[in-house]
Amino acid sequence: MNSPYRILLVDDEPSILDLLKLQFESEGYAVYTARNASEALDRLSHTPDLILLDINMSGTNGLELCSSIRNFVSCPILFLTARISEQDKISGLMAGGDDYITKPFSMKELLARVSAHLRREERSSCKSLGKFSEELIIDYGKRDVYIHGQPVSLSKKEFEIVQLLSRHAGQVFDRERMYELLWGIDGTGDSTVIKEHIRKIRLKFAEYTDKTYIATVWGVGYKWIN
Repeated sequence: MNSPYRILLVDDEPSILDLLKLQFESEGYAVYTARNASEALDRLSHTPDLILLDINMSGTNGLELCSSIRNFVSCPILFLTARISEQDKISGLMAGGDDYITKPFSMKELLARVSAHLRREERSSCKSLGKFSEELIIDYGKRDVYIHGQPVSLSKKEFEIVQLLSRHAGQVFDRERMYELLWGIDGTGDSTVIKEHIRKIRLKFAEYTDKTYIATVWGVGYKWIN
């Protein structure tokens, strides 16, 4: 890597932190570590490109930390967790997380998942400005959405869903295909992930407009309506 990506590792288990730090540094990443929420907040000054965050930390847990920083950081946040029930997924998504890595995890899979998120982040930063109607503007480069000139606060995955659907207006995407495109073929999610994200996007859009931009095609999936 000519300019190494910066990764912030947050976990209250020193052995896991040491293992991950050694592995990511051997792959050429710049690595910062934190053992709790307080240290993690301090390390944010390094502007990480990706955060790996343990959910089950003592004190302020990973979900609470993610929720508190999500509006201030745009980088991908991947949860490390020993639990992965449907409710856990929904809780993580609502807190602003982008993906899950289940403990115990394969280091090869973890590295591939991190690399995939960073590549998507890099590609999306090169998009051009797109205007879709008089009331809606989507800036793909800055990852911003405005309705009637007002900024709409979207998480990283919410924006990626808007980006995918809006750049292919009228095309119907089923949930499985959307998950594959946005999380990768090795993702561990399901249709609940897509449903929950779209529900949140619609709620946020509804604060500024009566128009429904994401339409449900019953029994098939979703499509964007200009």
